[in-house]
Amino acid sequence: MSDTVFTRTRGRPRSRPTNKPATNVKALERALILLRTVADADSMSLTDLSQRAGMPASTAHRLLITLQNFGYLEFNEDTQLWTIGVEAFRIGGSFSRRIKVVEAGRPMLRALMEQTGETANMAIADDGDVVFVSQIETHEPIRAFHRPGTRAHMHSSGIGKALLAHLDSEGLDKWMGRKGLAIYTENTIADPDELRREMATIRERGWAIDNEERTLGMRCVAAPVYNEFGEAIAGISVSGPTVRIPDTVLTEYGVLVRRTADEITESIGGVAPVTAGH
Repeated sequence: MSDTVFTRTRGRPRSRPTNKPATNVKALERALILLRTVADADSMSLTDLSQRAGMPASTAHRLLITLQNFGYLEFNEDTQLWTIGVEAFRIGGSFSRRIKVVEAGRPMLRALMEQTGETANMAIADDGDVVFVSQIETHEPIRAFHRPGTRAHMHSSGIGKALLAHLDSEGLDKWMGRKGLAIYTENTIADPDELRREMATIRERGWAIDNEERTLGMRCVAAPVYNEFGEAIAGISVSGPTVRIPDTVLTEYGVLVRRTADEITESIGGVAPVTAGH
């Protein structure tokens, strides 16, 4: 590598880049190295960045501009320094909240399992699906099981429906247009108008039911967890065989799950919106 890579003192190279474009994967790898390098140092000049990352200034500059365009980095014209942008902060904050809610909810999920005798779950919404992130299994031989990372359609999941209920009418229509209403059992809600009515019911009472809508013989009772802005960021549920969750205990379990979700919300500094369900 020539000395000219490290002698520039400004934040942007004066000459037009001459090296060949990197492959997509290599470019991504280099961009992430730059992002991490800036994050470690709080702020850096192009010269220091390229030297620290071990790449030509022209290559670093192209990648930095791309990261800037997407909001991951910011450039100060006065100081000629690169700093972390608001988009990186937003994504990092999202991860922080997710970890916080999983850790905070773990003991409460265990208590919920002990109170009901059924498996307690936590899941989040991701790319229009519901993704399970935590579970406390019941001691019963027949149980519901969702390996962490398992994805499911939201309209056939108790937690999924609890989260969908917090979309406005336009948001719900967009979700249905994108994901569709796949049918899994004879109980799956596959009619848009019926799903809208179900969402209204969930909002009113504060909890949702998967009434054998994903798997025959299995039921789930769920409620959402909120962040500090009153946004539903996760959901919890108890799930098990229908014979152990009959109609006679649905309201009892619904209230219990709702109360537990509210406790998790409070533990992470969240606030539940003012609705009929609260």
